[in-house]
Amino acid sequence: MEHLKYPIGTFVMPKEISEETLHKWITTLEELPARLRFIIEPMSDEQLDTLYRPEGWSVRELVHHIADSHHHSYIRFKWALTEDNPTIKPYDENAWAKLPDIDGMSVEWSLKHIEIIHYKLVRLLKKLTNKELERTFVHPATGDTIALRQNIGIYAWHSEHHYMHIKNLIKREEWDI
Repeated sequence: MEHLKYPIGTFVMPKEISEETLHKWITTLEELPARLRFIIEPMSDEQLDTLYRPEGWSVRELVHHIADSHHHSYIRFKWALTEDNPTIKPYDENAWAKLPDIDGMSVEWSLKHIEIIHYKLVRLLKKLTNKELERTFVHPATGDTIALRQNIGIYAWHSEHHYMHIKNLIKREEWDI
């Protein structure tokens, strides 16, 4: 079950974040929309409504979650760049995934949202200075102070984490996609 929940393992923040690592993370964020669209577009509604793991979300809910989560991340970057160590507003991602706007909604809307938010996010990240990358925000649920440089890694991991949920489901179900 742990492998189904964390197909690439849990995120481990490196002690030092090199320029090479930062570039790799930004590239992951830049490539996610196209990679996600490529594996999602051929899916039927029945496949989109399949849970990626027992007690998990459907692929449809997962795509909508990625859009919501990465939208929040983009806003967190903006807050940290315009306010002094702001405390961000967390949200209940499970409750958001079950809201009625998601039920039966085409994933196309969230795929478009992911494309737009990732374009804007990557454009912003590529322009940030090292000093700006050290700006921080506080996550009230954990009390952690997170530097923007670290948040890039968290969301690169999040991108790959959920992408692999879908890719592994396709493989397990032997869908010809």
